[in-house]
Amino acid sequence: MNRIQALELLESYLKNKNLFKHCLAVEAIMVALANHFNKNVDDWALAGLLHDIDYEQTADDPKRHSLIGADILKENNLSDEIVAAVKTHNEMHGIKPESLMAKALFVCDPISGLIIAAALVLPSKKLNDLETNSIVKRFKEKSFARGANRDIIDQCEELLGLSLEEFSEISLKALQGISNDLGL
Repeated sequence: MNRIQALELLESYLKNKNLFKHCLAVEAIMVALANHFNKNVDDWALAGLLHDIDYEQTADDPKRHSLIGADILKENNLSDEIVAAVKTHNEMHGIKPESLMAKALFVCDPISGLIIAAALVLPSKKLNDLETNSIVKRFKEKSFARGANRDIIDQCEELLGLSLEEFSEISLKALQGISNDLGL
């Protein structure tokens, strides 16, 4: 599946524009991480882009989230690695991410929200005005962007071998690269 086909598939399942932008954000971070680790950029991008394909379907039953998504991706002949990464990104299942792709998706999903929230509190509301040290500072503020699961983000060192600062910097640069698509 190429990106155009993936976007069409995603658009057929997601109608919420902010959720769609979240998927674009996670895709961008996954691309940056694939480049960092010298992995297959196309596959990592698809995992990031499609990771929440079932979110609107499962909003009232979060325990089904990512399981339905994995089934959708399997039906669309995506690789087992992508399917497994999408399936394991929902921590409610308690499935440990095994591949580097799955580990990356697991930790980059919540950091995307933290970074966007940090940009939105800036006077300019622009990602290009955000700095890595501000993300790390906001990470330590437990009351800020409560939906961004810090326990998961904090696993970036264990799962990816990246410090919080390194992970934040890679993620921020990725989102800055698509700031126009995100409207930030």
